[in-house]
Amino acid sequence: MTGGNVLTMIPSRPCAEAVAAKGDRIVKVGTNEEISQLVGETTEIIQLNGKTVVPGFIDSHIHVADFGRLLNWIDLSDANSITEMQKRLKTRVEQSPKGKWLLGRGLDPTRFAEKRFPTRFDLDSVSPANPVVFYHQSGQVCVVNSKALESAGLTTLTPVPEGGDIDRDAETGELNGVLRDTATNLIWNVIPEPSEEELLEVACLACEKIVEAGVTSVHWMVLAPIELSIIQRLHTQNMLPLRVYVVVPENILDNMKGFQPTGGSELTVGGAVISADGYLAAKTAALFQPYTDGSANGKLLCTQEEMTNTAEKILKMGLQLVIHAMGDKAVDAALTAIEQVSKETPRKDMRNRIEQAAVLNQGLIKRIKQAGVIVSVQPLVVASEFSVWSATENLGAERARWLYPLKTLLKKGIRVIGGSDCPMEPLSPLLGIKTAVTRKAFPEEQVTVDEALCMYTVDAAYSSKEENIKGSIETGKLADLTVLSNDPKEVLPSEIEKLEVEMTIVGGRVVYSKH
Repeated sequence: MTGGNVLTMIPSRPCAEAVAAKGDRIVKVGTNEEISQLVGETTEIIQLNGKTVVPGFIDSHIHVADFGRLLNWIDLSDANSITEMQKRLKTRVEQSPKGKWLLGRGLDPTRFAEKRFPTRFDLDSVSPANPVVFYHQSGQVCVVNSKALESAGLTTLTPVPEGGDIDRDAETGELNGVLRDTATNLIWNVIPEPSEEELLEVACLACEKIVEAGVTSVHWMVLAPIELSIIQRLHTQNMLPLRVYVVVPENILDNMKGFQPTGGSELTVGGAVISADGYLAAKTAALFQPYTDGSANGKLLCTQEEMTNTAEKILKMGLQLVIHAMGDKAVDAALTAIEQVSKETPRKDMRNRIEQAAVLNQGLIKRIKQAGVIVSVQPLVVASEFSVWSATENLGAERARWLYPLKTLLKKGIRVIGGSDCPMEPLSPLLGIKTAVTRKAFPEEQVTVDEALCMYTVDAAYSSKEENIKGSIETGKLADLTVLSNDPKEVLPSEIEKLEVEMTIVGGRVVYSKH
C-alpha cells in the first residue's frame, strides 16, 4: 500500500505514507520510498491515491446472529406508500414456501401517500397463507395479517396486556392487526426460531455487511447456545471473513465445554457477561433513586452474593469478566463484585469490563479508575437515550449530566471502548465516531476524533488482551486495515459518517473492496 495517509494510532509516529505486509503481518510502515525498496516481482501493490488507512475497526458489542436475521427481513424503511409495501411483500411471498413467517422492518406510515397506518386487510390481500409481521421503525408497534393473528390465537376476546394496546375497528370492534408496545410480544413469542442452517446462512450475510463497514474484528455478544454452534461451523468451514472474540451470557457457561476453537487470532473464546440490571428505556435499569415520575427505580437482577460468586466462576474459567450495568445502583454492585474477586483472588492484568456504565457519579468514576475497569459503550445508544428516551426528563438534569460522561472518563485515564449494539442501532463505526465527537446533550462530554478512533482500535484491542497483535499499524502486528475515502480528522465532524469504506483487509487479505 503506497501513496496514502496512514493513521498508525501510535503517538510516537502518528502518520505514514505506506504499509507493507507479508502473509498476515505488517512488515514495514514508512514512507513511499522506504516501502518501494521491499517490492519484488510478485508483490501486489495497492495504490492508495491519497486515501486514508486506519487500523481495522473493532466493534466491541454486536449481536451478529440477530443482525443476520434482521438482514433477511423485508426492508420497508424507504417505502412511501401502502402500495409499495404490498409490492415488496408480494415479491417475498412468491419466493417463500406456504406457511413461512415473513417479517419486515422500518415501517413509517408518516411517509405513506395514503396517510394512514396499514391494517391486516392490506396484508391479507397479498399474503393470505403466510403469516406476516411488519414492525414500525421504532420497534414498539407492528401490523400483522390475519394468518399471524390466527397463529398466535389472538381474537377480540384476547385480554390486552399491561403496558400495551390492541387496535380495533372503530365500528365493528374487530382486530385490525395493529399491536402496540407490550402487545407486540403476543406475536413475537410465537414466531418460530430459525433452524441452525437458516441461522448459519444469515450469519454469513451479517459478516459480509460487517466487513463492508470497515470492521475487521467483532466482540460477538452471544444470546443463545445455538450461536456457539454457528460460530464453530463458520470457523471450521473457513467462512469467517473477520476475527471473532466471543462473549457469552453467564447462564450458558456450561455450553462452553464443547466449544474449543483452535483459530488463534481468528476466533477467541473471550468473556462472559453478567446482567446486573435492565435498560433505561424500559425503566428497568437499577437506580438508587426513582425515575423522575416516581414510578420505579428498577431492580438488580441478582443479589450481590450471586454476582460475586458468578464473577469468580467466570474468572476461574479464564474468561474476561463483563458485567452489564446501566443504573448507578447496578454499577455500584458490579464494582463491589469486581473489588471483592480482585481482593480474594488477585490476578494480574484482569481487564474486567462494565458494559454500558450509563448512570455514573464522581464516586463511581473514582472506583472505576481504582479498579482498572474498562467501560464499554455504544455511542449511538448514548445519543438515543437523550433524543429518543428523553434522559434529561426521565432522570432529571443532575443525574443526566453524568449519563455516559465519556470525556470525563478519558480524562481520568479510564479506557473506553466503542461498539454498535447492532442491530438495535446502526452498524457503522464511522457513525459511532461522529456521534461521540458531535454529542449534543452535555457537549462538554464530546470526545476528539483521535479519542473516538482509539475507542474502536487500540483501546478495543487492549480490552481483549490483543493490543500486541492489533489495534494499531506497526511492524509485527496483524495486517488488519481499513481504507477510507478521506481522513476523519480532516473533514467536518458532522461529515465523518459520510466517509466511504474503500477497502477492508484482514490478515493481509482483501475481504471487501468498493471497486
